Amino acid sequence: MRSLLGLVLLGSILSSTVVVLAQEQSLQVVYPPANYQTSSDKIFFIGTAPPTGQVLINGKQVNRSKSGHFAPSLPLQLGENLFTVSHQNQTVQIKVTRLATQPEVPQGLAFAKDSLTPAADIARLPGELVCFSAIAASNASVSVKLGNQTIPLAPQLQQVQLPSNLAALTGKNQPAQSTIGKYEGCTISFGIGLSDNTKDVDLGKPQFQLTLNGKTITQESPGKITILSPAQPQVVTVTAEAGVARTGPSTDYSRLTPLPKGTKAAVTGREGEWLRLDYGGWINSKETTIISGAIPPRSIIRSVGYRPLSDRTEMVFPLQIPVPISVQQGDRTFTLTLYNTTAQTDIIRLDDNPLISRLDWQQVAPGQIQYTFNLKKDQQWGYKLRYDATSLVLSLRHSPVIPDSKRKPLSGIKILLDPGHGGKESGASGPNGVLEKDVNLVVSKLLRDELVKRGATVVMTREEDKEVSLVERQAIINQQEPTIALSIHYNSLPDSGDAENTKGVGTFWYHPQAHSLAVFIQNYLVEKLERPSYGVFWNNLALTRPAAAPSVLLELGFMSNPWEFEWVTDEKEQKKLAKAIAQGIVEWFKSVE
Repeated sequence: MRSLLGLVLLGSILSSTVVVLAQEQSLQVVYPPANYQTSSDKIFFIGTAPPTGQVLINGKQVNRSKSGHFAPSLPLQLGENLFTVSHQNQTVQIKVTRLATQPEVPQGLAFAKDSLTPAADIARLPGELVCFSAIAASNASVSVKLGNQTIPLAPQLQQVQLPSNLAALTGKNQPAQSTIGKYEGCTISFGIGLSDNTKDVDLGKPQFQLTLNGKTITQESPGKITILSPAQPQVVTVTAEAGVARTGPSTDYSRLTPLPKGTKAAVTGREGEWLRLDYGGWINSKETTIISGAIPPRSIIRSVGYRPLSDRTEMVFPLQIPVPISVQQGDRTFTLTLYNTTAQTDIIRLDDNPLISRLDWQQVAPGQIQYTFNLKKDQQWGYKLRYDATSLVLSLRHSPVIPDSKRKPLSGIKILLDPGHGGKESGASGPNGVLEKDVNLVVSKLLRDELVKRGATVVMTREEDKEVSLVERQAIINQQEPTIALSIHYNSLPDSGDAENTKGVGTFWYHPQAHSLAVFIQNYLVEKLERPSYGVFWNNLALTRPAAAPSVLLELGFMSNPWEFEWVTDEKEQKKLAKAIAQGIVEWFKSVE
């Protein structure tokens, strides 16, 4: 994978269908492509050349593997960096431009480009904090006029810049000091002009004023500010099958429990195309529709229904209106929280059950109820949530029947294998142009055969080199409801990583129900194959998010490491790897019986 764990292409790379043996060929640099741009302070060069002779980058010899592959990291200066890669009489010229991570601070009477906030239209309730910021010369005087208020912005001398989430993959995730000339200030939105609290009030775009050396300029903010009516809030319903709720108003913010289609909530804030819902989560307005004339959704709940099925237990929560929800899994607990809901509950029926030992509930706050399912075993096997009209249906899967058979230890177990990437989505590239998508498919087929030998039923998201979207892969897991799901990948690094020295097996999980599987398979492969351990990561990836089954993403080695790449593409080692994964799965099922 590349950067976002295999979901970003490795730039301009050469295609190849050879996945077993690395090719011996002339000088080739597969990464970075020509005229590449990055914000990293260094860059690695992935490539290969015939083993004889030296490979030089800007006149300095680089280390190479037995087959002639290389991946050295070189420092970058801000701006253009020119590199010449040479082997004998061949040369490749590459330009890499390092981009600044902070806006340039103007020296004169001007605001830094795109530094005024709010950068998009925002809406807040009366009494909320509204904040402004700008970047300008350090000795300036900056203020904002909003309505009849003038808000002074103070210089922020101690600024800290957080690294990207990808920094966790390189172990370099410490905050850095920032020296930008940032000015910030806030005010309370008392609802200026809210003489009629049944209507929203448009305060227009804030006017920023900058004074420096006796001269003054004004500049309008990109976004306007609206004060929302507390008496008549807008109400929306979720139209997506699983509305993506987040902790803030952009995709940079963390995901929360998805909101089932039909969920209704009042809007308490807006920022650009994002809506803040009354329970606290944010959702993109494209996944909702406005309900004209609706009042803020509120519901009571009385009894809770119980449906024992052959392979799962369904709990039905009759509500007056579909409300926002969240889920939290523990070792032996499953906690469902309903928002905008008040209990009138006196009776709940729950017979002795193969999965649940007891159901507890409590009204933890006004309009917030928690239902805690105490489970009989540590391992959970998947769940689904949906609204049937106004009733919330929670489906909890029972433990699979694990056969007591040495010859067919996975008989009756359905396993989904997802060979990562495919088609135009090629994933990472090895030094000689071999593509991750092809190695993923070869190893997935070998693993499928090993699992079938052990009695498993195997479902593949693809069996050829074709493009399958992430949404389609998730849908296959939800439809097939396998006992477990494994997504097969190989690894690479962000530009700031050390490609030459980073190697090993890694596993990624998201829902707690997948943690045991991730840790077990990681330890098993490291021990049985005597491979380095890259680590176990909690990560919000598309193929770890499905909740219908324990879902794990495996990164089985680094395409970007010249030495490990030779192991990755060795046919005998691929077969050993497939056997080890299959047997690791067998042993894991034994461990959770």
